[in-house]
Order: sequence, then structure tokens, then C-alpha cells
Amino acid sequence: MRCSTGWPPSCPTEVLAGPRYRASPTPLPATLPTRPPDPERPLPVRKPTRVVIAEDEAIIRLDLKEILEEEGYVVVGETNRGDEAIALVREHSPDLAILDIKMPGLDGLSAAHAITDERLAAVLILTAFSQHDLVEQAREAGVLAYLVKPFQKSDLIPAIEMALGRHEQMVALETENADLAARLEARKLTDRAKGRLMDEHSLTEADAWRFLQKSAMDTRRSIADVARDVIDGRLAPSAP
Repeated sequence: MRCSTGWPPSCPTEVLAGPRYRASPTPLPATLPTRPPDPERPLPVRKPTRVVIAEDEAIIRLDLKEILEEEGYVVVGETNRGDEAIALVREHSPDLAILDIKMPGLDGLSAAHAITDERLAAVLILTAFSQHDLVEQAREAGVLAYLVKPFQKSDLIPAIEMALGRHEQMVALETENADLAARLEARKLTDRAKGRLMDEHSLTEADAWRFLQKSAMDTRRSIADVARDVIDGRLAPSAP
């Protein structure tokens, strides 16, 4: 059968709908199938966020606790004093401390300084004061969120989650930096120990490294600890 080469073509539809053009007879599903959960591998359960509240007005403190508990947070301590807030944070190790600024005993900014300096918890300031100098002092104190009263739940919860997220990032970065510093220090100790073994005991670099490895395995210690003993003269290869 011959068809015209112009457009539109004069061939019947069944000729055009050859194998190259025919649509799949099986339509794709609207949604991809999901794998059923494995009962032997349950999904991880997120622990509830633990909070300490320091607010000098009892009514606001009560409202704040009620809102938090409705949203699934756990209030592990509450007080109206800044000095007691620090003690509660040290005692209960919460994820978050919500502090007012004006409190007896110790103001909230001083309490925030103590809590953040010890990396005890994320800190959110909840206060009626919005002056620029107070906001700047809060930032310098390590406060991760600042909320002005009167507040709404729709403002409070995002501020809490932002403070928690920032605190988690800071802790992770500090841990990573500490690990890098420890690895760098271990590398320096190892190089110094190998140099001493090579200079004083005429070992090759490979033999010095093997001596450090074997000593660490035999004593079940880190190579850095073994390297310190070599550097301090407490450990040396036995004479041949």
C-alpha cells in the first residue's frame, strides 16, 4: 500500500499505528507501589523534645506549658528565676530552654550565656522587650531564637523548631571539628614517633609504622597513645 508523503498523510490510521508508534497496552499506575513496612525493622521513633521554662509571670508560664504539651513537647522543669533555670538545665539536660529576660535572681540573658557556654541546650528568648540592643545582646549570648510577647502558637512552634535545628547544626559542626583536630593531632604524634624510631633504632619508615601498629594491637590502645609512649621514651623496640 502506498501513502502520500505530504501532511497530513493519506494512510489510514491502522497503518500509521505500527509497532513504532503504538502506545503501551498497559497503562502506568497512578502511584508507584510502596514496599510494606518490615515488622522486624520498625521505623525509628523520634524522642519528644524536652523543655525547661523560665518565666516570671505564672499565667504566661502556665499557658506556655499547656501549649507545649499539646504539641507533644515535654516540660521537664519550670521556674520564675534565672539562676534556677541554669540549675534545672544542668539537672535535666533538656533540648531547649525558654527564657524570659527580666527575672529575679539572674536575668535571662546572663542565664543564656551560662547555658550556651556549656553547650547545655538550645536557648529561645521569650520576652516583652524588643529593643535592638537586647536583641543584639541575645545574639551575643548564643540565643538561637527571639520571640516577643504576646505570642501566638503559630509563632512559637516555628521559633522552637528553628532554635532546635540551629543548635543541632552547631553541635554537629563542633563534633566534626573536634574529630578533625583529633585526627590531625594523632597524625602529628605518629609522624614524630616514626621519626624517633627511624633515628634512634635505625628502622625504616615501614618498619616503624608496623611497630606502632603491632604495639597498639597488642596493648589494645590507639596508635596515638602508643606514639606518645615512643616519643616520651617509655616504649622502644627490643634489641635484636
